[in-house]
Amino acid sequence: MKMSAKPVSPVARYFGAQVRKHRMAAKLSLTQLADRARIDLGNLSKIEHGHRGPTADTARKLDAALFPDNDGNGPLMELYEESQTWVPPAFRRWAEYEDKATRLLVWSPYTVHGLLQTRNYARVVLSVAAGVTEDQITGRLNERMNRQQRILYRDEPPHVWFVVDELSLYRRIGSAEIMAEQCAHVLEVAALPNVTLTVMPAVEHNADEGGFIVAEGAAYAESAASKGVYTDHTVTELLARFGNLSADSYGRSQSLSTIKTLEEIWARGASPLTAAAAGETA
Repeated sequence: MKMSAKPVSPVARYFGAQVRKHRMAAKLSLTQLADRARIDLGNLSKIEHGHRGPTADTARKLDAALFPDNDGNGPLMELYEESQTWVPPAFRRWAEYEDKATRLLVWSPYTVHGLLQTRNYARVVLSVAAGVTEDQITGRLNERMNRQQRILYRDEPPHVWFVVDELSLYRRIGSAEIMAEQCAHVLEVAALPNVTLTVMPAVEHNADEGGFIVAEGAAYAESAASKGVYTDHTVTELLARFGNLSADSYGRSQSLSTIKTLEEIWARGASPLTAAAAGETA
């Protein structure tokens, strides 16, 4: 049986790339930087290649070696501190369940779920958070794209059932071009052999408080006020909600046809909302 490679953390990869950039700018070899920073050469090599995550201690030592005038509080320490906000603690815990799951049930109201987002769509979604910095956006974006690869495209992927909120395909995120690309990408993911995808029509339902994802024996749920991992009766409740959503969704063929129609409208540079009001079709 082919074994899946250990997932590479986007935080570690990005931090390592920055270490290499600053080392090259200082015209230092890896051995010279290891000596200056008093870090084991093998350890530093793993850090620079993104195979080992940063710690506050290594970030401080590297800053002291590369930027001696900053007293150990230079750009790498700043990057390390910012990286701690890229993945919320509750979601880091959820990754332990998600990475081992053989089945995932996914629902996201109002916006396309992170596992389905294109890079352009995700960047717009992440950029609207209050007070977010460009480094935070980049870190969170890399984590989101890495998660898609880790879950949907690993050697033995779980079976994933997405229920897509029809309203999320009508809401303009960024531009019509980004939305057309996003709809096309949803159709591409829907064609994967390990994916079932249906669309929940824009009608009343019992799951509009927030999104959730259910694995075997655990669930991750979030709303505007809270987010967390659950392993208690909440899992059963969310399974029931997902069952209702999937039962009320369009069938698979109608779901894909709906997404294709919306893609074609967005591709014309129009909004499905105004097109519907004008009685236009794809």
